[in-house]
Amino acid sequence: MIEFIGNMEAKTDMKGRVFLPAQFRKQLQVASEETLIMQKDAYACCLVLYPHSVWNSTQQELRTHLRRWNPKHEMVWRQFVSDVEVVVPDSNGRILIPKRYLNLAGICDEVRFIGVGDKIEIWAKEKAEAPFMPPADFAAALEEIMSNDVAQ
Repeated sequence: MIEFIGNMEAKTDMKGRVFLPAQFRKQLQVASEETLIMQKDAYACCLVLYPHSVWNSTQQELRTHLRRWNPKHEMVWRQFVSDVEVVVPDSNGRILIPKRYLNLAGICDEVRFIGVGDKIEIWAKEKAEAPFMPPADFAAALEEIMSNDVAQ
């Protein structure tokens, strides 16, 4: 199972290509994953790269929660599966971020790759430099989550 960790910076070129960090490329090679699925995150202003096998299991998990004959569920499904790009690193380890995705994530030049478990997030560098939550809020949320988990 792939477990991406780490936080690395990179620069995009004029065409929107960026080098996927070597440590992530090595993990993908070991797992025999050549294809990535790129999607705009549903909650944050970043892009998400899923290894193909993780994408498949993510789709299956969502589908089990949706009713095929419910129009709202079908709209959620349609948006989830249609707004993606298939990405394959080139022989130099670069991926192409399409212009519309650069715009959606507010990426101009520099990016930050963040390993988040079984997926990789791509942030505009300036958006990922500040903490995602104020330290006091993070500590309180972590305490709440962990204490609720222990009580169960």
